[in-house]
Amino acid sequence: MSGDLHCHTRLSDGSMGIEDLIALAQKKGIETIAITDHDCLAGTVRGKIIGERAGIRVIPGVELSAIDGTTGRPAHLLCYLPDFPDRLEGLCRSNQVARKRAAQYMMLKAAAKYPITNELVIKCASGSTNVYKQHIMHALLECGFAHEMYGELYSKLFSPDSPDNVFVKPPFASVEEVLQAIHAAGGIAVLAHPALYDSFDLLERLIPLGLNGVEVWHPTASKEVSDKLIAIAKKNKLLMTGGSDFHGMYGHKDTSLGCCMTPKTQLNELVGYKAKQKRLAKKAAEAAAQAAAQAAE
Repeated sequence: MSGDLHCHTRLSDGSMGIEDLIALAQKKGIETIAITDHDCLAGTVRGKIIGERAGIRVIPGVELSAIDGTTGRPAHLLCYLPDFPDRLEGLCRSNQVARKRAAQYMMLKAAAKYPITNELVIKCASGSTNVYKQHIMHALLECGFAHEMYGELYSKLFSPDSPDNVFVKPPFASVEEVLQAIHAAGGIAVLAHPALYDSFDLLERLIPLGLNGVEVWHPTASKEVSDKLIAIAKKNKLLMTGGSDFHGMYGHKDTSLGCCMTPKTQLNELVGYKAKQKRLAKKAAEAAAQAAAQAAE
C-alpha cells in the first residue's frame, strides 16, 4: 500500500490531535502515515502506539526548519526513521526557541493593529509546542476580523511583499547543519516540497552533501514539477516520497489527508533503505578486503 508521509498534528501547526489523525487515516483506508511535526519528535512514540492499535503503520519523522544561506529562503528537511532521535533534540530545541521569540514579536505587532490579546493567541495554540502564524490568524478569526484562514488578512499580515506585514523570520540553523544533524541521528534526510520555496538549486547543492531523498508528490507540485523531480531523483539515485502536508483546518486550500501519497514501491524503498545501505557497505568492505589480500600475495 501507498502512504501519506507528511502529516502535522496539534503538536506543531496542525489542528488535529494524534488520535484524530490516525482515526481519519483509518476511515480513509490509508494504512501508512508519517507524523512530521515541525521541530518536534514528541508525537512519534505515541503515534506508533496508537497506530498499532488502529492497524495503521506510523513511520517516525520530523520536519526540521532551516535557512538556505545562499538565497535566504526557508528550507525544510524531512527526517525519517532516525536511529538516535535524541540526537535531534538539541536542534529541535534551538529551532523552537527561535520560533518562540519570533512569535512573541509577531503577536505584539498583530496586537498593535488589531485588539487581540496574547492570551487568546496562546489559547488558540493550546496543545502545540509553539505559536505559529495559523494560531494568530485563529485568534483574529475568533474576534471577527477575518472569515477565512488564508484570505486577504493573512496576505496583509504575513506576505513579505505587504507593507503592513508583521512576519518575523526566525534565525534557524543552516540547511547544511540540519542535514548533518539528521545523518548524525541515523535518519534519512529528504528535502521537503521543493516547489513551495523554489528549492531546486538547493536540491542540486545538497545532493553531493549526502541528501537521501526528495519529496516528489506534494500539493504544491504540478505534474510537470513532479516529473522533473522524478528525473532528478532517478539520475542521482535519490529516494522519492510524497505526502499531503496535512494540517487539518490550518491547511492551505483544501488539502485532505491522502491527497498526495508515496507509491508502494517508493514507500518500500524508504523503509528498506538503511538495511540496503548496510548490505552495500558490507559488500564494499568485503571487496576491499579481498582486493587487499590479493595485492599482498
